[in-house]
Amino acid sequence: MDVKKLILLVGALVIAGISAFFVRALVSDSGAQQVQAGEVEPKGPKVLVATKPLPLGTILTQEMFKLQPWPKDLVENVYFLEGETNLESLTGKVVRVSVPAGQPLTKGSIVGPGERGFLAAALTPGMRAVTVSINAESGVAGFVFPGDRVDMVLTHGISYQGDTAEGTPAEALRVSETILRNVRVLAIDQRTNELGGEGEGPRTGRTVTFEVPPKFVEKIAVAQALGQISLSLRPLAENTQELEQMIATGEVEVSDDLNPTQEKRLQIALQIQPNDRNPSFTT
Repeated sequence: MDVKKLILLVGALVIAGISAFFVRALVSDSGAQQVQAGEVEPKGPKVLVATKPLPLGTILTQEMFKLQPWPKDLVENVYFLEGETNLESLTGKVVRVSVPAGQPLTKGSIVGPGERGFLAAALTPGMRAVTVSINAESGVAGFVFPGDRVDMVLTHGISYQGDTAEGTPAEALRVSETILRNVRVLAIDQRTNELGGEGEGPRTGRTVTFEVPPKFVEKIAVAQALGQISLSLRPLAENTQELEQMIATGEVEVSDDLNPTQEKRLQIALQIQPNDRNPSFTT
Protein backbone atom coordinates (compact mmCIF):
# COMPACT_ATOMS: atom_id res chain seq x y z
CA MET A 1 0.00 0.00 0.00
CA ASP A 2 1.18 3.50 -0.76
CA VAL A 3 2.70 5.13 2.38
CA LYS A 4 0.85 8.35 1.72
CA LYS A 5 -2.51 6.59 1.63
CA LEU A 6 -1.68 4.68 4.82
CA ILE A 7 -0.86 7.91 6.63
CA LEU A 8 -4.15 9.46 5.49
CA LEU A 9 -6.10 6.39 6.65
CA VAL A 10 -4.50 6.41 10.10
CA GLY A 11 -5.09 10.15 10.43
CA ALA A 12 -8.77 9.73 9.54
CA LEU A 13 -9.17 6.99 12.15
CA VAL A 14 -7.54 9.13 14.83
CA ILE A 15 -9.78 12.11 14.03
CA ALA A 16 -12.91 9.88 14.10
CA GLY A 17 -11.92 8.45 17.47
CA ILE A 18 -11.31 11.90 18.97
CA SER A 19 -14.68 13.15 17.62
CA ALA A 20 -16.54 10.16 19.06
CA PHE A 21 -14.89 10.74 22.47
CA PHE A 22 -15.97 14.38 22.61
CA VAL A 23 -19.54 13.59 21.47
CA ARG A 24 -19.90 10.93 24.16
CA ALA A 25 -18.57 13.31 26.81
CA LEU A 26 -21.06 16.02 25.77
CA VAL A 27 -24.00 13.58 25.89
CA SER A 28 -22.98 12.32 29.34
CA ASP A 29 -22.70 15.86 30.74
CA SER A 30 -26.11 16.78 29.31
CA GLY A 31 -27.74 13.71 30.85
CA ALA A 32 -26.19 14.40 34.25
CA GLN A 33 -27.42 18.00 34.15
CA GLN A 34 -30.96 16.79 33.33
CA VAL A 35 -30.94 14.32 36.24
CA GLN A 36 -29.71 17.02 38.61
CA ALA A 37 -32.38 19.41 37.34
CA GLY A 38 -35.05 16.77 37.87
CA GLU A 39 -33.96 16.23 41.48
CA VAL A 40 -34.24 19.92 42.38
CA GLU A 41 -37.50 20.63 44.22
CA PRO A 42 -39.48 23.61 42.98
CA LYS A 43 -38.97 26.76 45.00
CA GLY A 44 -42.19 28.29 46.19
CA PRO A 45 -44.92 28.11 48.83
CA LYS A 46 -46.25 24.75 49.99
CA VAL A 47 -49.69 23.83 48.66
CA LEU A 48 -52.01 20.95 49.48
CA VAL A 49 -51.76 18.08 46.97
CA ALA A 50 -53.39 14.65 46.70
CA THR A 51 -51.20 11.72 47.75
CA LYS A 52 -53.24 9.35 45.56
CA PRO A 53 -56.02 9.63 42.95
CA LEU A 54 -59.18 11.04 44.53
CA PRO A 55 -62.28 10.04 42.53
CA LEU A 56 -65.55 11.93 42.72
CA GLY A 57 -67.33 11.16 46.01
CA THR A 58 -64.20 10.33 48.04
CA ILE A 59 -64.51 11.23 51.72
CA LEU A 60 -61.19 12.83 52.72
CA THR A 61 -58.95 11.44 55.44
CA GLN A 62 -55.61 12.92 56.55
CA GLU A 63 -53.47 10.39 54.68
CA MET A 64 -55.04 11.43 51.35
CA PHE A 65 -53.32 14.84 51.17
CA LYS A 66 -50.05 16.56 52.10
CA LEU A 67 -48.28 19.92 51.78
CA GLN A 68 -45.74 20.11 48.96
CA PRO A 69 -43.60 22.95 47.51
CA TRP A 70 -45.08 24.37 44.32
CA PRO A 71 -43.56 26.79 41.75
CA LYS A 72 -44.45 30.30 42.86
CA ASP A 73 -45.56 31.44 39.42
CA LEU A 74 -47.97 28.49 39.14
CA VAL A 75 -49.75 29.03 42.48
CA GLU A 76 -53.38 30.05 42.11
CA ASN A 77 -55.73 31.73 44.56
CA VAL A 78 -57.91 28.61 44.79
CA TYR A 79 -55.09 26.45 46.23
CA PHE A 80 -54.83 25.57 49.92
CA LEU A 81 -51.58 27.17 51.18
CA GLU A 82 -49.43 26.33 54.19
CA GLY A 83 -50.22 28.62 57.11
CA GLU A 84 -53.61 29.54 55.67
CA THR A 85 -55.28 26.13 55.90
CA ASN A 86 -56.44 24.08 58.88
CA LEU A 87 -55.69 20.57 57.62
CA GLU A 88 -57.85 18.93 60.30
CA SER A 89 -60.89 20.84 59.06
CA LEU A 90 -60.58 19.14 55.65
CA THR A 91 -61.08 15.64 57.10
CA GLY A 92 -64.60 14.44 56.36
CA LYS A 93 -65.11 16.71 53.37
CA VAL A 94 -66.06 15.16 50.03
CA VAL A 95 -64.34 15.39 46.65
CA ARG A 96 -66.77 16.73 44.03
CA VAL A 97 -64.21 17.07 41.20
CA SER A 98 -61.75 14.21 40.62
CA VAL A 99 -58.16 15.08 41.59
CA PRO A 100 -55.17 13.13 40.14
CA ALA A 101 -52.34 12.07 42.46
CA GLY A 102 -49.77 14.83 42.99
CA GLN A 103 -52.09 17.61 41.84
CA PRO A 104 -53.25 20.46 44.11
CA LEU A 105 -56.64 20.36 45.77
CA THR A 106 -58.66 23.47 45.07
CA LYS A 107 -61.33 25.16 47.14
CA GLY A 108 -63.88 24.27 44.49
CA SER A 109 -62.91 20.60 44.30
CA ILE A 110 -64.16 19.68 47.78
CA VAL A 111 -67.31 20.37 49.74
CA GLY A 112 -68.03 20.04 53.47
CA PRO A 113 -71.02 19.10 55.63
CA GLY A 114 -73.67 21.79 55.62
CA GLU A 115 -72.49 23.19 52.30
CA ARG A 116 -74.61 23.05 49.19
CA GLY A 117 -74.13 19.84 47.19
CA PHE A 118 -72.29 17.99 49.97
CA LEU A 119 -74.41 14.84 50.14
CA ALA A 120 -74.88 14.67 46.38
CA ALA A 121 -71.09 14.72 45.96
CA ALA A 122 -70.66 11.90 48.48
CA LEU A 123 -73.02 9.57 46.61
CA THR A 124 -71.72 6.95 44.21
CA PRO A 125 -73.23 7.48 40.73
CA GLY A 126 -76.51 5.58 40.42
CA MET A 127 -77.08 5.40 44.19
CA ARG A 128 -79.46 7.23 46.51
CA ALA A 129 -79.27 8.55 50.09
CA VAL A 130 -81.87 7.55 52.67
CA THR A 131 -81.96 8.41 56.38
CA VAL A 132 -83.09 6.25 59.30
CA SER A 133 -83.67 7.27 62.93
CA ILE A 134 -81.61 5.41 65.56
CA ASN A 135 -80.95 5.36 69.28
CA ALA A 136 -78.23 3.84 71.47
CA GLU A 137 -79.66 0.31 71.20
CA SER A 138 -80.49 0.28 67.50
CA GLY A 139 -77.29 2.14 66.54
CA VAL A 140 -74.76 -0.30 68.10
CA ALA A 141 -74.11 2.06 71.03
CA GLY A 142 -72.39 4.64 68.83
CA PHE A 143 -69.79 2.25 67.39
CA VAL A 144 -71.04 2.69 63.81
CA PHE A 145 -69.09 5.34 61.89
CA PRO A 146 -69.31 6.85 58.40
CA GLY A 147 -67.72 4.46 55.91
CA ASP A 148 -68.72 1.34 57.87
CA ARG A 149 -71.04 -1.29 56.40
CA VAL A 150 -74.01 -2.68 58.27
CA ASP A 151 -76.95 -5.04 57.97
CA MET A 152 -80.42 -3.59 58.57
CA VAL A 153 -82.78 -5.55 60.83
CA LEU A 154 -86.51 -4.78 60.99
CA THR A 155 -88.48 -5.63 64.15
CA HIS A 156 -92.26 -5.40 63.92
CA GLY A 157 -95.45 -7.03 65.15
CA ILE A 158 -97.70 -9.46 63.28
CA SER A 159 -101.29 -9.81 64.50
CA TYR A 160 -102.95 -13.22 64.26
CA GLN A 161 -106.38 -14.47 65.29
CA GLY A 162 -106.62 -16.86 68.23
CA ASP A 163 -108.94 -19.85 68.50
CA THR A 164 -112.23 -18.40 67.23
CA ALA A 165 -114.21 -21.30 68.71
CA GLU A 166 -113.14 -20.31 72.20
CA GLY A 167 -113.29 -16.61 71.43
CA THR A 168 -109.59 -16.06 71.98
CA PRO A 169 -108.75 -12.46 70.94
CA ALA A 170 -106.13 -11.57 68.34
CA GLU A 171 -102.54 -11.55 69.58
CA ALA A 172 -99.38 -9.83 68.33
CA LEU A 173 -96.31 -11.82 67.39
CA ARG A 174 -92.96 -9.98 67.37
CA VAL A 175 -90.74 -10.71 64.36
CA SER A 176 -87.20 -9.60 63.51
CA GLU A 177 -85.86 -10.01 59.97
CA THR A 178 -82.72 -8.93 58.16
CA ILE A 179 -84.00 -6.89 55.23
CA LEU A 180 -80.72 -5.52 53.78
CA ARG A 181 -77.07 -6.50 53.99
CA ASN A 182 -73.77 -4.71 53.36
CA VAL A 183 -75.20 -1.16 53.39
CA ARG A 184 -72.69 1.70 53.39
CA VAL A 185 -73.02 4.38 56.06
CA LEU A 186 -72.64 7.88 54.58
CA ALA A 187 -73.16 10.01 57.65
CA ILE A 188 -74.17 10.03 61.32
CA ASP A 189 -76.48 13.00 61.78
CA GLN A 190 -74.68 15.50 59.48
CA ARG A 191 -71.17 14.25 60.19
CA THR A 192 -69.15 12.26 57.67
CA ASN A 193 -66.22 11.69 60.03
CA GLU A 194 -66.04 9.97 63.41
CA LEU A 195 -68.20 11.47 66.13
CA GLY A 196 -66.29 12.82 69.09
CA GLY A 197 -62.89 14.44 69.20
CA GLU A 198 -59.52 13.09 70.25
CA GLY A 199 -59.72 11.32 73.60
CA GLU A 200 -63.51 11.14 73.53
CA GLY A 201 -65.51 7.93 73.40
CA PRO A 202 -68.11 7.07 70.75
CA ARG A 203 -71.23 9.24 70.70
CA THR A 204 -74.59 7.98 69.51
CA GLY A 205 -76.21 9.98 66.75
CA ARG A 206 -79.93 10.39 66.21
CA THR A 207 -79.99 9.60 62.49
CA VAL A 208 -77.94 7.54 60.04
CA THR A 209 -77.81 8.25 56.31
CA PHE A 210 -77.18 5.26 54.04
CA GLU A 211 -76.20 4.84 50.40
CA VAL A 212 -78.44 2.35 48.60
CA PRO A 213 -79.67 1.54 45.07
CA PRO A 214 -82.98 3.24 44.14
CA LYS A 215 -85.01 0.03 44.51
CA PHE A 216 -84.07 -0.22 48.20
CA VAL A 217 -85.31 3.28 49.07
CA GLU A 218 -88.94 2.13 48.98
CA LYS A 219 -88.10 -0.98 50.99
CA ILE A 220 -86.51 1.07 53.77
CA ALA A 221 -89.43 3.54 53.79
CA VAL A 222 -91.93 0.70 54.24
CA ALA A 223 -89.75 -0.88 56.93
CA GLN A 224 -89.69 2.35 58.93
CA ALA A 225 -93.50 2.50 58.76
CA LEU A 226 -93.86 -1.12 59.88
CA GLY A 227 -91.58 -1.08 62.91
CA GLN A 228 -88.10 -0.31 64.26
CA ILE A 229 -84.90 -0.64 62.25
CA SER A 230 -81.74 -1.75 64.05
CA LEU A 231 -78.20 -1.86 62.70
CA SER A 232 -75.79 -4.76 62.83
CA LEU A 233 -72.13 -3.81 62.23
CA ARG A 234 -70.29 -5.98 59.70
CA PRO A 235 -66.61 -6.99 59.95
CA LEU A 236 -64.41 -5.88 57.06
CA ALA A 237 -63.38 -9.43 56.08
CA GLU A 238 -66.92 -10.81 55.87
CA ASN A 239 -67.70 -9.30 52.46
CA THR A 240 -65.02 -11.44 50.83
CA GLN A 241 -66.28 -14.59 52.53
CA GLU A 242 -69.87 -13.96 51.46
CA LEU A 243 -68.82 -13.30 47.87
CA GLU A 244 -66.83 -16.55 47.73
CA GLN A 245 -69.87 -18.42 49.08
CA MET A 246 -72.22 -16.84 46.50
CA ILE A 247 -69.82 -17.75 43.67
CA ALA A 248 -69.57 -21.32 44.97
CA THR A 249 -73.38 -21.72 45.17
CA GLY A 250 -73.95 -20.15 41.75
CA GLU A 251 -75.78 -17.05 43.03
CA VAL A 252 -73.12 -14.95 41.32
CA GLU A 253 -71.67 -16.06 37.98
CA VAL A 254 -68.09 -15.18 37.07
CA SER A 255 -67.06 -15.74 33.46
CA ASP A 256 -64.08 -18.02 32.84
CA ASP A 257 -62.91 -15.60 30.13
CA LEU A 258 -62.00 -12.85 32.59
CA ASN A 259 -58.33 -12.11 33.16
CA PRO A 260 -57.08 -11.68 36.77
CA THR A 261 -57.40 -7.87 36.63
CA GLN A 262 -61.00 -7.99 35.34
CA GLU A 263 -61.91 -10.66 37.89
CA LYS A 264 -60.50 -8.54 40.73
CA ARG A 265 -62.48 -5.49 39.57
CA LEU A 266 -65.67 -7.58 39.42
CA GLN A 267 -65.08 -8.92 42.93
CA ILE A 268 -64.54 -5.42 44.33
CA ALA A 269 -67.69 -4.14 42.61
CA LEU A 270 -69.75 -7.01 44.03
CA GLN A 271 -68.30 -6.66 47.52
CA ILE A 272 -69.41 -3.03 47.88
CA GLN A 273 -72.95 -3.58 46.62
CA PRO A 274 -75.76 -3.74 49.21
CA ASN A 275 -78.12 -6.65 48.70
CA ASP A 276 -81.33 -8.22 49.98
CA ARG A 277 -80.44 -11.83 49.18
CA ASN A 278 -81.21 -14.62 51.66
CA PRO A 279 -83.47 -12.67 54.06
CA SER A 280 -83.73 -14.27 57.50
CA PHE A 281 -86.23 -13.79 60.31
CA THR A 282 -86.81 -14.85 63.93
CA THR A 283 -89.99 -14.79 65.96
